Amino acid sequence: MPRVHRNRLKKPRLSFQRRVQLISAALANGYVLGFAKGKIFTGGTKAVCVPVLHCYSCPGALGACPIGSLQAVLGGGRFPFYVLGLLTLFGVVLGRAACGLLCPFGLVQDLLRKIPVPPLKVPEKIDRPLRWLKYMVLAGMVILLPAFAVADTGVSSPYFCKYLCPAGTLGGGLPLLLTNPSLRALAGALFSWKALVLAVILAACVFIPRAFCRYLCPLGAFYALFSRFSFFQMELDQSKCVGCKQCHRSCPMGVKVTQNIRSPECIHCGKCKSACPKGAITTCLVPKDRKAEQPAPEKE
Repeated sequence: MPRVHRNRLKKPRLSFQRRVQLISAALANGYVLGFAKGKIFTGGTKAVCVPVLHCYSCPGALGACPIGSLQAVLGGGRFPFYVLGLLTLFGVVLGRAACGLLCPFGLVQDLLRKIPVPPLKVPEKIDRPLRWLKYMVLAGMVILLPAFAVADTGVSSPYFCKYLCPAGTLGGGLPLLLTNPSLRALAGALFSWKALVLAVILAACVFIPRAFCRYLCPLGAFYALFSRFSFFQMELDQSKCVGCKQCHRSCPMGVKVTQNIRSPECIHCGKCKSACPKGAITTCLVPKDRKAEQPAPEKE
């Protein structure tokens, strides 16, 4: 058989990003019996936070969501040393690579963009202010309200999880309701609100790549604070760049890669790297400019 025909018969291979996303989702939701029984896993690993949005109430969840844990500790009137320390560690090592490579809800958003509809380009004068919303959600719903809006019982509500988080509704609320009839009878106005929020966010993600990551995710906002100095980085070799802007067009977060490859909006998904025809974009754990800052070893 001629080589050209063999090439046509080859099945498309999954990208590195997609393989990592699928493995991460499988590991994070490894308690398969939970989905079958409609019960939440309560083993010892539930005390450990994973680096992504991951609802504690998801039947398959083996770990805890860092945003949910942060609210729970603040709502109980304590300082979240453990959660903040772990989040800082994730931020320093991974930065927003956790968003682009590990987050199950990020995978959902990427798959929604496979629906054959033209993307909606949000005008920059609207897009730029909207990107500040995720920082407001982080400061307001995740930190300030749980810390200060305390109920008579002395405990505050997890406002983000309760009223906004789409990952919790998709991974926790819906599977539990589908498998547990007694919970369906208790679902009321709050679940209807959360279902509406989920539907709106998913619909937005069909037309706007990574819409939730861009505008609303508080965990992405936290990791964005470490974008400039996290170990995991994207690098651009200006000597190889030909200015074709393929990287700009491929970026799901709308980053102008050739102008600011270390933008806080970069989720390190690697799409710009795959799109570059000259191999000018690479990934690294220690950027070259930091290696240059290290003192040279003394000669004997």
